[in-house]
Amino acid sequence: MQRRIFISINIPEKTKKKLILATEKWQDLPVKWIKEANLHITLVFLGFVLEEAILEICEKTRKVCEEANVFDIEFDQIELFPLVEEPRSVALTGKPSEELKNLVNNIEKELEISNAPKKSFRAHITLGRIRKYKWEELENKPEIKEKFLSNISVENIEIISSELGENGSNYTVLESCPLK
Repeated sequence: MQRRIFISINIPEKTKKKLILATEKWQDLPVKWIKEANLHITLVFLGFVLEEAILEICEKTRKVCEEANVFDIEFDQIELFPLVEEPRSVALTGKPSEELKNLVNNIEKELEISNAPKKSFRAHITLGRIRKYKWEELENKPEIKEKFLSNISVENIEIISSELGENGSNYTVLESCPLK
């Protein structure tokens, strides 16, 4: 059996609530909004993984986290992402983070899933996914660019299983790996 797996950073409940409130003004747009409980920062998306490989993924990720120090990520605005001209989502974005880049590179190296290290890594939190065809039909495309300052302390990395249910994705934390 296979499970859909990704490695992420959970965000504080208080921040999740503030983000949901901040997006209320755009609820009528053709966007599939992410449920509050599912807001997170994806570091590495592994896709469908065989059940028997998950334990090794958890062990290797835990090993990397044991060598990484706790750090903060600064976010500064809600915007169309990745490009205003061709958005795929509405996201909270921030400045590139050297610590985050190093952590992602080390996880990918340990899991043997990347040959070339990333030169930079800009964290984002997907708030909603653009419904492409309906978005393209809009006569006047909205500009979404709003200041939203938030500092998130990265103390744990989580290995998540995602299952598609009747009401969207359901996430299950398989392992929480503390940083030092």
